[in-house]
Amino acid sequence: MAVVIALDAGTTGVRAIAFDESGLTVDLRYREFTQHFPRPGWVEHDAEEIWSCMVGVTAELMAALESPVAAIGITDQRETVVAWDRSTGRPLHRAIVWQDRRGAARCDRLADDGHLPLVRSTTGLVLDPYFSASKVEWLLTEGGVTAGPNLALGTIDSWLLWKLTGGEVHATEASNASRTMLYDIVDHRWSPELCELFGVPVEALGDVRPSSGRFGVTHERSGLPAGIPISGIAGDQQAALFGQACFSPGSTKNTYGTGSFVLMNVGSTCPEPVDGLLTTVAWTIPDSAAPGGLRTDYAFEGAIFSTGSAIQWLRDGLGIISSASEAGPLAASVDNTDDVFFVPAFTGLGSPWWDPYARGTLVGVTRGTTRAHLTRAVVEAMVFQTRDVIDAMTAGSGFEVTGLRADGGATAMDLLLQLQADQLQVPVRRPVVQETTALGAAYLAGLAEGVWSSTTDIEANWALDAEFTPQAERAEADRAHARWLQALERSRAWATI
Repeated sequence: MAVVIALDAGTTGVRAIAFDESGLTVDLRYREFTQHFPRPGWVEHDAEEIWSCMVGVTAELMAALESPVAAIGITDQRETVVAWDRSTGRPLHRAIVWQDRRGAARCDRLADDGHLPLVRSTTGLVLDPYFSASKVEWLLTEGGVTAGPNLALGTIDSWLLWKLTGGEVHATEASNASRTMLYDIVDHRWSPELCELFGVPVEALGDVRPSSGRFGVTHERSGLPAGIPISGIAGDQQAALFGQACFSPGSTKNTYGTGSFVLMNVGSTCPEPVDGLLTTVAWTIPDSAAPGGLRTDYAFEGAIFSTGSAIQWLRDGLGIISSASEAGPLAASVDNTDDVFFVPAFTGLGSPWWDPYARGTLVGVTRGTTRAHLTRAVVEAMVFQTRDVIDAMTAGSGFEVTGLRADGGATAMDLLLQLQADQLQVPVRRPVVQETTALGAAYLAGLAEGVWSSTTDIEANWALDAEFTPQAERAEADRAHARWLQALERSRAWATI
C-alpha cells in the first residue's frame, strides 16, 4: 500500500513523515538546524542548511520504507523569506525568519503615511514586520540582494520546491502567498500596488497555484529518487487546520508550537477585516461545484508569537528545567501561580494586540515564588493568550466556538489543555495523530493523486485521543484572565518607560 510523505520545514528543525491511507504515521525522521541571531530582534536561517537537513531526513525515511511513495506534500514556516540565484541555485543572503523584527520601523512609517487600509483590504494582514514584505524590501535595499532576471524570491516552500525539482519549478500556493503582504486574497494574484510600495519585482516571485495539485516531480539532481509527484503545499498553520479536518465554517484549531496559532475556518467568502485578527487564505482545492473548479476557503487567524519558545527559555535561558518534558509535571506540582503572571513578549505581541514594542514581563514575584510557580505562569500564559485571540474571533466572526481542536508539542501537557478548557468554557480535543501540520500537507498531496477521494474521507480519519471539559466556574476563570490583562498592559507600557 502506497504512502504519502510530508516534508515539514519548521522554525527550529525539519521532519519527513510518511502517512498511510488511514492518516496514521508510518515512520518519520527529524533534524534540527542552526538559529542565527545577528542582532537583537533579528532572526536568520541558512537556507542551504535547511535544504541539506530536509533532503537528508527524506532520504533516510525513504530508505526505511517498505511501501511505494504516492506523493510528496510540503508545509513550511510561512513568512520566512529566501532570495536565491536561479542560475546557480545558491541563496544570496541568509533567510530572514518570520520572528525577525528588523522591519518594525519601516512598517510604522508606512502606517503613518496612511498605507494600512490598502494592506488590510488587499491582504487581510496588518502592517507588521512579521510578514514577508518588509523582509524582502530589506534584502533588496540593505541586504546586498540585487534585482535582475536571475533573482528568485520566495517563502521556504518555494525554496524546497525549487530544489526538489532540480530548479525547474519556481512556484508557491495561495496560503503561503497570503502571508507575504504582497498577495491580493480577493483577486488571487500578486498585488501590483503592494509590490511597488515595497519595491519587490513581481517577476522574481513564484507562480501562485492551488494548494492541492501537481506542482512538479522530484529531479535526480535533488538527491532523491526521480519522478515522485510533489502535489500539495500549504503554510504550516493552514496545513494544521486541514489536518484537523476543520472544513466547516466556525471550526477552530490551535497549534501550540514555538508560537501558537489559532485558526477558524470562515468559509469560501472573504470576510471583512476584524481588528486584532488576520484574514488569510486557508487553502485552494479542486471542487467541481465551485466556479472554475476550484474553491478557496478563508480563515481568521490569531498569531501568538511566543508560547513553546517560553518553555525553551525556561530550559536554555534560565536553566530551571533540563528538558521541555519537565514543564508539565513541574507546573502541575503547584495548585496555582500564587498570583505570578508572565507575559512572553520576547519579540513583541501578536494577535490581538499587534504591539512589536511590548517586552517580556514577570509580575507578582515574592520571596515565596518558586520555579514551579514560574513554570506554571509560563503554561498559563499560553492559555491566556489563546483566550485573548478566541474572544476576538468570536466577537468578530459571528461564529460561536463550541470546541477547540488542539495540536502541537505542548499538548502533551494535560494541564495545559485542562486550563484551556476552563478559560474558554468549551471542550478542548486532542487528536490521536498529533503531527497535524505534516498530515495536512500529506492530505493535500494525496487528494491530488487519488489517495483520498474527498475531504469526507479525511474527516473520517480524524480520531480523538483525549477530551478536556471545563472544570472551573466561568467567574473564577474570568477573574484570573482579568489579572492577566493587567500584567499584559505592563508589558505594553515598557516602550514608554
